[in-house]
Amino acid sequence: MNICRTRNEWVDCRGQLEGRGSIALIPTMGALHRGHLQLVEQAKAEYDHVVMTIFVNPLQFGEGEDYERYPRDEEGDIEKAREAGVDAIWIPAIQDVYPREPAITVQVGKMSERLCGRHRPGHFDGVATVVMKFLQMVRPDAAYFGKKDGQQLAILKRMCEDFHINVSVVGGETVREEDGLAVSSRNVFLNEEERKEAPFLYEALKQGYERFRTKAETAPLIERTLEEQLAQNLQASIDYVELVTYPSLEPLPENNSDNHLILAAAVRYPQARLIDNIIFKRS
Repeated sequence: MNICRTRNEWVDCRGQLEGRGSIALIPTMGALHRGHLQLVEQAKAEYDHVVMTIFVNPLQFGEGEDYERYPRDEEGDIEKAREAGVDAIWIPAIQDVYPREPAITVQVGKMSERLCGRHRPGHFDGVATVVMKFLQMVRPDAAYFGKKDGQQLAILKRMCEDFHINVSVVGGETVREEDGLAVSSRNVFLNEEERKEAPFLYEALKQGYERFRTKAETAPLIERTLEEQLAQNLQASIDYVELVTYPSLEPLPENNSDNHLILAAAVRYPQARLIDNIIFKRS
């Protein structure tokens, strides 16, 4: 596995891959877990070479968020990537990605006004900007992202469509612990009691999905009921519960061409913010 740290090292590595087959990119912020490794497995089955980036992107962290204490384990990440069969890993410094203060960034707009974007202003602008940069510098055939952040996946797919970027944006299924909690780098910040109750987030989403499917309850009723359930069963504060069209992220009812919906929620503990969702067919 090639390990690149500088922009020049990456340019040399990318040159070695030129003309040797298709390339899949897996952008990460490190602290690799089973979700990342499943993306590697999926990408290896579909493309000739897998490139991973590890970069904790300051542009996607807002004031008071956890940029400085975001979990970092570079040595462990390198070993996990090697064992998973990654062909090249690029761990750039901030100056390689942002050699100067960005004068031009990607502005996501309407798709960031709901779900996580409503509670983290500017977050998806930062995500879209750094992913745009890596797509330009890596020049992959495909890029893989987890479905756990369904809003991010929808935004990045739309960005590539709108900017005519010839990259296939692929979503990987959410990986879960045995009790249903979505695997996340931030789970390490949960204390014992928080970790014990956290799986209820997914359980509540499943109940909401069943009510929509079997009782045809309205989106506002499902959202309100789930917020009440989460407040009763979790010590966390509730950021949101929303049921919207997918991937356009429009409120219901909406007569658009989307044939899927997303029921998503986010809760905030003192040291960790958890997100989860269920994406399902509209009818």
